[in-house]
Parts: sequence; structure tokens; C-alpha cells
Amino acid sequence: MVATLYVFSALLLQAASTWDLRSMLGSMSKLALAVVVILFILSIYSFGVMIDRALMYSAARKQSRVFVQQVAGALKEGKLDEAIAIAERNKKSHIAKVVATGLSEFQSASQQVSDSDVIDAAKRGLERSVAIVHAEMKRGLSALATIGSTAPFVGLFGTVVGILNAFKGIESNKATGLSAVACGIAEALVTTAAGLFAAIPALVAYNYFLRDIRNVAGRMDSFATEFVSKLHTLYTS
Repeated sequence: MVATLYVFSALLLQAASTWDLRSMLGSMSKLALAVVVILFILSIYSFGVMIDRALMYSAARKQSRVFVQQVAGALKEGKLDEAIAIAERNKKSHIAKVVATGLSEFQSASQQVSDSDVIDAAKRGLERSVAIVHAEMKRGLSALATIGSTAPFVGLFGTVVGILNAFKGIESNKATGLSAVACGIAEALVTTAAGLFAAIPALVAYNYFLRDIRNVAGRMDSFATEFVSKLHTLYTS
């Protein structure tokens, strides 16, 4: 084991001292280079999803805090039209989307169904809206999960290609020194690093956003229950 680590360290030090990244990429085979390009594209896409989701969640949290404060007074006074107008002004808030749907269902049902079904109709509208908002917030996370789980295996494929090229170097040079395998080892190291670079941020972001969505879903469910209670009080008073 110690001997293996020593040999690997020697190979790594030689590659690092002899080549820079540009030289290694220039000496890579087409297949290994294609693996690196694919992983680079996946990494760029995952970072784009991360930025988009982070901006969306941040704006939703800010608007939700403002919306809850503003809509509480309107509901307390029974001003449903004003509450809907407040919700429409805070379109990025997940809670505002749920409340706007609930209020619309409530107003529509109060004119079409019997008194006993008005609250139930509003409740069904809230449940549909919560499901839609939850799905919207999860958009893009499946891509992060896929990249995080598959990128290491794509990198591993490139590692296998690099090792095969190292053996080809031994065969073509009829030698077993470090210079004979340096090119193949460099390919293996670069593709492995590229796979990890694409996978690790994607997995970290996926777990972070998933936890954030669960917290938001809990707040939406809690607010929806409280909202139905307020509608029931308004309708029966």
C-alpha cells in the first residue's frame, strides 16, 4: 500500500512539475478531452441552476416577509379585494401565490356554491396552489441531483481512458519509466478532477436547496391552514 502511494505521488509530482493545465489538455486524447468538455458543460449548467434558484428563493423570502405583514391587516378587516391586490404586487412570494389562489377560489365559490361548500372550495384551491408552487420551486433540482450523481462516473470513464493510454505509452515506448505513462496519468488525473469539480458543488447545492424547499413547504402549509381559519371566521361572521 505504501509503495503504491509512493509511486502515485511520484507520478503526480512529475506531471505537476512538467505540465501545466494547458499542456495537459493539449496532449490529451480526443476521447478524454471530450469527457472533460462534457463535464465542463455540466458544471456550467449546474452553476447556472444554482444562481437562478438562489436568486428566486432569496426574492421569494423577502417578498413573503413583506406580504405576510401587509395581508394580515387586510384579512383582519375583511378586505378581500385589497388582499388579492397585495398578493398580485408580490408575485415572487410563494405565500402570496397561495393566498391569491385561495382568495380567488373563495370569491368564486361564494357566488356559485352553497354556504357549506365555500370554505371547502377555498381549501381545495389552496392545496392545488401549494402543490403548483412546490413543483415550481423544485424546478431544476432534479438536474443538480443527476449531475451530482453521474459526473463522478463520467470522470471515472475518463480515468479509465487515461490509464489505458498509459498502458499504450508503455507498449509504444517499450519502457516502464515515468515518461512512458505520464501522458495517460495526466489524462486520468484531469478527468477525475473534472468529474469531482462538477459533482461536488451540484450535490451540495441540491441538498441545501432541498432543505430550503422543505422549510418553505412547511411554512406554506402552516399559513394555508391559518388562512382557511381566517376565511372561515370572515365567512361565518
